[in-house]
Amino acid sequence: MLKNKTALVTGASRGIGAAIAKALAAQGAQVIINYNGSKDRAQAVADEIIAAGGNAAIYQCCVSDYTACGDMITELIRTYGRIDILVNNAGITRDGLLMKMSEADFDDVIATNLKGAFNTIRHMSRWFLKQKSGKIINISSVSGILGNAGQANYSASKAGVIGLTKSVARELASRGICVNAIAPGFIATDMTDAMPQAAKDTMTENIPLKRIGTPKDIADMAVFLASSQADYITGQVFAVDGGMSI
Repeated sequence: MLKNKTALVTGASRGIGAAIAKALAAQGAQVIINYNGSKDRAQAVADEIIAAGGNAAIYQCCVSDYTACGDMITELIRTYGRIDILVNNAGITRDGLLMKMSEADFDDVIATNLKGAFNTIRHMSRWFLKQKSGKIINISSVSGILGNAGQANYSASKAGVIGLTKSVARELASRGICVNAIAPGFIATDMTDAMPQAAKDTMTENIPLKRIGTPKDIADMAVFLASSQADYITGQVFAVDGGMSI
């Protein structure tokens, strides 16, 4: 489905990003696994892809750094000739009630989750425009749709990703470039695994489908949006959340 395509997935050393990288590779894409500090984990994801017969490489870059993102894109284009799929998945949390949230905790989350997506899109856009093709998939969150107590910074960043997605989709559509967002709900990751069981049970009870999602649920949607099957879809937000946002 994605043979001869090259994909860059940010924040792909674990969780949803790793699942997306593996799923794209399983469909034939050459995948670049971006990471910031977890080199060993990123290499483990690449090794798993290669062992399964796929193609993968790793690249370190802090997506909140505008210049570093530019250098990354330039080097990847030089190495691979083109990038066809950009998945903006890198994200952090600094949870806390608004009255106690520090300016640094707000700024850091916005810088990575929202500005990081801007940085990669900004530097990739000229190459997509030259190619007159490309798929941009931004990972938002149900928190960006509904809001979430204790996550004013995170919810704001993910709501911003939705606005960014819709605006960029309008700007790039005439050149055949599709820009969409996925808004995951409560997904089983290292972060949720650390939660008390009682908290997970309460969260599950509020999900209409009565189960926690998996990284594969998100990865399957990313593969669809990256494929030719989604060539007439742009500017949309797909809530993969078991019905939480109904």
